Amino acid sequence: MPNTDPHLNGYPTGPGSPAGGPPAGGPPAVLGRPAGPRHFVLGEPVAPPPPAPEPTRSRLLPPTGAAGPAERVGPPSPDPEAPRDAAGTRRPRPLLTMATALALGALLGSATTGLVTGLSVAPEEPQAPAAVGQGTGTTTASAAQRVLPSVVQVRAGSRGGSGVIIDGSHVVTNGHVVVGASTVELLLEDGRSVSGRVLGADERNDIAVVKADFGGTPAAAIGSSAALQIGQPVIAVGSPLGLTGSVTAGVVSAVERSSGNYPGPMIQTDASINQGNSGGPLVDLRGQVVGINTAIATVGSSGNIGIGFAVPIDRAAQVAERIIARA
Repeated sequence: MPNTDPHLNGYPTGPGSPAGGPPAGGPPAVLGRPAGPRHFVLGEPVAPPPPAPEPTRSRLLPPTGAAGPAERVGPPSPDPEAPRDAAGTRRPRPLLTMATALALGALLGSATTGLVTGLSVAPEEPQAPAAVGQGTGTTTASAAQRVLPSVVQVRAGSRGGSGVIIDGSHVVTNGHVVVGASTVELLLEDGRSVSGRVLGADERNDIAVVKADFGGTPAAAIGSSAALQIGQPVIAVGSPLGLTGSVTAGVVSAVERSSGNYPGPMIQTDASINQGNSGGPLVDLRGQVVGINTAIATVGSSGNIGIGFAVPIDRAAQVAERIIARA
């Protein structure tokens, strides 16, 4: 499907690439294994020995080297400052007063309550937002499901292409797909094959119309190409290399790409378009047809290189209406 227009065929022009090589007079470049950092052997680290524990001294023994007679081993002497009871016996000094104990209990209780309360009322982790397009019917999958039943494979003798049903009895395709043929075979998405009659073609716009009985097969939703934006997601649907119902995805690369062979601007897209995609629809994520895939840019004899062109549907629909009116 490469176009003969030099503006679309993409052949490189200008001087060739500069010759590479080492600078004049310098040593030749040597390719080989690059030197890397030094290697260090890693192993289990050796832990230092733990320090020797200090000897534990009993309160009941005198310190080492202390002068004087050894103290008597036994219970400690009563505290001379300890209070005495009614009989004059000294009572042990209480470690905590009742007020201090109550204060500590209240402090610990409030801290625990605050901790538990904070854990119980902690806000839940916010849920991750849904991916853009999920559940909104604006994904490539939903767009493909909407348009696929309306896309047909066009067989015109030894040539083949694609087309899209625009109403109950008409298919729009490319003029170069049906050129020289009066009747074509249309392979529908459900596997049925019907015969179609070529009503006419507009050579300059490369748009043709085929009339056939589709037996209730739905028509595609026709959108508008006037509001297309660069970077907008689109899908290309057709039968590349005879593979019926193939879908490729990309974006609008340009909206007013001019060409000397066409009377108006073309839509440029990077959605993969190959031989057999000619005449198939370019579709937005709402499942609406925004263009008719027509040409690709190539370098030499290469195939798709990510530069495809479509006739804007606003112009293609007007051309189709004129062909139908004259038939």
